Amino acid sequence: MDCYGSRSSSPTELLVAAAAAIPLWYYLFASVLIFFIFLYTFLEIHFFKDLIRGFIGDRVSLTYHPASDVFHGVASLCRTLGGRYSPTPWLSSPHLQTAFLTLYGRPPVFDYQRQVLLVPDGGTIALDWLILSDGAMVSKVFSLPKEDPTPILIVIPGLTSDSSASYVKHLVFKMAKQGWKVVVCNHRGLGGMSMTSDRFYNAGWTEDLRKVVNKLHKEHPEAPLFTVGTSIGANILVKYLGEEGENTPVAGAASICSPWDLLVGDRFINRKFVQKIYDRMLTIGLQGYAQMHESILSRLANWEGIKKSRSIREFDNYATCLVGKFETVDSYYRHCSSACFVGNVAVPLLCINSLDDPLCTMEAIPWDECRTNKNIVLATTPHGGHLAFFEGMTAKSLWWVGAVGEFFNNLHSSSLMHKQKKTHISDLSSSLESSIDKGPFVDTSEDGMVAAVGNEQTIDRGTEDSCDEQANPEQKNGNALTGPYPGNQTRSIDALNKTSQPSRQTTQNDLPVGDNLIHDIVMPVRKCINKLARHNRNSMWLLAYIALVTTWPLVGSALLVRFRKKFSVFYKHHGS
Repeated sequence: MDCYGSRSSSPTELLVAAAAAIPLWYYLFASVLIFFIFLYTFLEIHFFKDLIRGFIGDRVSLTYHPASDVFHGVASLCRTLGGRYSPTPWLSSPHLQTAFLTLYGRPPVFDYQRQVLLVPDGGTIALDWLILSDGAMVSKVFSLPKEDPTPILIVIPGLTSDSSASYVKHLVFKMAKQGWKVVVCNHRGLGGMSMTSDRFYNAGWTEDLRKVVNKLHKEHPEAPLFTVGTSIGANILVKYLGEEGENTPVAGAASICSPWDLLVGDRFINRKFVQKIYDRMLTIGLQGYAQMHESILSRLANWEGIKKSRSIREFDNYATCLVGKFETVDSYYRHCSSACFVGNVAVPLLCINSLDDPLCTMEAIPWDECRTNKNIVLATTPHGGHLAFFEGMTAKSLWWVGAVGEFFNNLHSSSLMHKQKKTHISDLSSSLESSIDKGPFVDTSEDGMVAAVGNEQTIDRGTEDSCDEQANPEQKNGNALTGPYPGNQTRSIDALNKTSQPSRQTTQNDLPVGDNLIHDIVMPVRKCINKLARHNRNSMWLLAYIALVTTWPLVGSALLVRFRKKFSVFYKHHGS
């Protein structure tokens, strides 16, 4: 009967009986193992990979133009950039690095001295200074002599960050210990400051940085200015450098973990569950920022939508687009992305990005644009997280802080620091009037390259049309030059035309009517050819040919009208 009964047991009962015979600690061990494997994969931990390699780290990958003086004369001399980056072993994950920086960070302890800057639109900017002398903080930072040649470093924090952020303090303290004067340019409404105008900062708002740079350069003309932007601050910095071109007093710059392309970044941060966690946390930070200035934002934006926002995109839709006068969120992202301004950067620029950055994807890095610009050196590492790059067993230092400090010191001691070159109004007005700018075969960006020619410095224009508009801020009305608010252009196109008009009329009044017509058509073409030829003399003849072909219908028509009248008079005289 027992044998018969055992044969009649169901498979489920037999499976349960076998499972019950396994010791309980086996199940606990299996559960812990499965959880560990899940966590190891979810957090993208690379501890065992580093352990097998002996924690030697990975070499820093550098992208640059082969003929770049900035690389050969500055970056190649930096041991940090030419070596390896080895993450802290117990922070062998981009998420652990980023979380540790945010929650703890181990920043140095010191106090800033604050300077409040009032801008013409009524806004208020907090400038936090740190200047050390023989290891002690200088008490009167605003009474320093104008002739002091000590370099000044301007730091631009990231989204909803200010001078109290851990990574900012790491950079500020290290550079101040090396004898530099360091100032943190806090975004509007941050750093404990109240909003005093209806204008808020965003990812493309460069006007505040422009005001600070010009003010410091005016007050300290002998001191070279250097700038460092982090995260969104890096996007603002690169966009500002691209807008200004040669016309900036900045001697050198560094971009740390820039998002580059905000539209690509928006798609990336909503791709995976772990990225959505970051998206939600950043949104909470933005809502906290909005809460501090509810009295103004509730009037300018959709306050109910701000409170209900669950992502950065929703917050930008209900707040940033309404305050900044953008039609859609995508148009805001396209307009404010710094990737479209890389080709016009004329300042020695070090860009550092981590390929495992959980917030700023490597897909947005403008590799080709950085490679074709002789002023840019792009340094990438396989690991590092977002703004973290902790190194050493104790994680007391950030790798990128040392890299930036070494790069700036080498640049400062070299002859490659950028010097401001003022743009002549006549050149700007002539380029705006030139009919060749409308030709389909000529790239009218500041680099002056011909789009049909395969030149190393020619930027790939196969991206969206918005990049073409942003790379030429003088050609776009409204807010393209200085940010999202209309009417903030530093150099108005109408003012330029009015300024250059009297001299143009004076030279043309003495000419006959027919010659005036030909002069009006030919002279802008000649001026544009001269401007483009200065950028690329090898293409002068090709540019002349293109100018002749594109303007011949206008010139031919003018000549035909003029000579037709002469022939008709001649025919009537002799015919009669």
